Amino acid sequence: MTTTADATDFVAQLKSFEGKEAGGPERGADPVNQPMIRHWVEAIGDDNPVYVDADAAANSVHGQIVPPPVMLQAWVMRGVRPRPTDGGNPRDELMNLLDSAGFTSVVATNCEQEYHRYLHLGDHLSTSTIIEAVSDEKATGLGVGHFVTTRVEYRTEDGELVGTMRFRILKFKPGTGRGATQDGDGSKPRPKRPRPALTQDNAFWFAGAKEHRLLIQRCTQCQELRHPPRPVCAKCRSYEWDAVEAGGRGTVYSYVVNHYPQVPAFDYPLPIGLIELDEGTRLVANLVGVDAADVRVGMPVEVEWIEHDPDLTLPAFHPVRSERPRAGQPDEGWPGPQRAEQ
Repeated sequence: MTTTADATDFVAQLKSFEGKEAGGPERGADPVNQPMIRHWVEAIGDDNPVYVDADAAANSVHGQIVPPPVMLQAWVMRGVRPRPTDGGNPRDELMNLLDSAGFTSVVATNCEQEYHRYLHLGDHLSTSTIIEAVSDEKATGLGVGHFVTTRVEYRTEDGELVGTMRFRILKFKPGTGRGATQDGDGSKPRPKRPRPALTQDNAFWFAGAKEHRLLIQRCTQCQELRHPPRPVCAKCRSYEWDAVEAGGRGTVYSYVVNHYPQVPAFDYPLPIGLIELDEGTRLVANLVGVDAADVRVGMPVEVEWIEHDPDLTLPAFHPVRSERPRAGQPDEGWPGPQRAEQ
């Protein structure tokens, strides 16, 4: 169990790294060069001629070819394989300290660069890095963690400062983000079902569902039923409507069994039916109380109300029959399987 005193001591340890150099100066593997500039601008689609055309650059305010300023970091960026070092450095020690406390995940949050002058072909850069700030523990959507800000200075071989960069990362504990539990056992509850997009046209339907009423929109001019709800009748073009309550029975008109992509709020395989109600309209709903392998087109079903959370109640449909067919034994009275795997 972590006490307040322990947490305070840990933050103090983190903040002791502020102001320390992250390690010795790092020298870029190559000087500023034309091939690297060309690869960069072609990759991002920048057609400014001062980056690749010697004549155009000579006639510009620069007088010579220059690289895009945002390439600053590229000239000293480490390769895929780490460079050999003489051992640990304060930055590694800080990262290890955070890892040991469970802040093992990392994400870059923002980067700010300041340019003191344009670089020129042949400039060979080195960097020195300072650990500028380590935050107190913060709660974020990804998880609880600490923001670590470093300041990098870019200099030429004669020591001229040509640019600076502040780079900020978040080191966070996985599984502590939005929707994660705060229970002591570390268990994680199921996330809420995705919220419906409520509009003036469909709000009545979801309000009815909360009362366990399956509503169908009806045109008051021609009595045509329609679903999903919409502002105008497709038959007579009237904007006037009311709603009638359906009996809650129907048949499976079509269906799919969803396997992927999987959303944590649902169980898989997930049978989803297009239900044709006895009143004639159709709606999409989950099929429950039946194995995915047993679902059949034409299967009689009836509504079952599921309260997913205090703010969301939705209809699902289960088979009407008391004796349901077993897997591999199709019912004589139903059409054969017509399945769609997604």
